[in-house]
Amino acid sequence: MSKKNIEECVRETLTQYFKDLNGEEPHSLHDMVILAAEKPLLDVVMRQAEGNQSKAAEWLGINRNTLRRKLVDHKLIK
Repeated sequence: MSKKNIEECVRETLTQYFKDLNGEEPHSLHDMVILAAEKPLLDVVMRQAEGNQSKAAEWLGINRNTLRRKLVDHKLIK
């Protein structure tokens, strides 16, 4: 398996996204990308932190309450 950094993966995916649009204008692109990246980020970090929200928040550099809100928003917890 080749090692790609996240930036290269995002660049390739967005390039393909624009090709797939076939000339159509994109809408809310920033929100789409942030939401698409944020959910797997939170999921993986929470798994690595073994569900410990305080630890995960520290690793992410965000407040625990912010993490909890994002986990609820992405339906990763109730």
